Amino acid sequence: MSRIGKKPIEIPAGVEVSLVESNLVIKGKLGTLNLDVHEAVGITIEEKEIIVNKKRNSKIAQAMWGTTRVLVNNMIVGVTDGFKKTLLLDGVGFRMAVKGNQVDLALGFSHPVVVDIPEGIKVEINKSKMIISGMNKQEVGQFAAEIRSLKPVEPYKGKGFRYDDEQVIRKEGKRAAAG
Repeated sequence: MSRIGKKPIEIPAGVEVSLVESNLVIKGKLGTLNLDVHEAVGITIEEKEIIVNKKRNSKIAQAMWGTTRVLVNNMIVGVTDGFKKTLLLDGVGFRMAVKGNQVDLALGFSHPVVVDIPEGIKVEINKSKMIISGMNKQEVGQFAAEIRSLKPVEPYKGKGFRYDDEQVIRKEGKRAAAG
């Protein structure tokens, strides 16, 4: 039994929720998000809350019940407050800049790396800190993961991209042979 699926989702002021067949539309001050609801899950919209329930008792319904509730809650948080990921870049000579709709990165390769910013994502850069924000949690996390994968932090000197709250376990390098 899903404990997460049982919780009703509160609809804050300024958020409009509508359900047309199996398409849930949530509108807020930051924009509009859509979700195609799985057929094994039903959604009930009451005055100030959304209730997610199972249509039948099966494994897929049980799995999708809590997942759908979390997705709907993330949509409501996204259209009201938005989501943010922070990446830090450490390394001598590494730099990054936003140029139009692209991020220009110098990561120690023989060529600059240029990454297109997806629609709905906003990128800010302050020295060695990149702040990625948007209203869709999945898109923000995916773009942050793609940027991080270009130069993940290495354990010896700690150079590369890391998340703001990520702990890097440092390794000891080779020792000089006594001779």
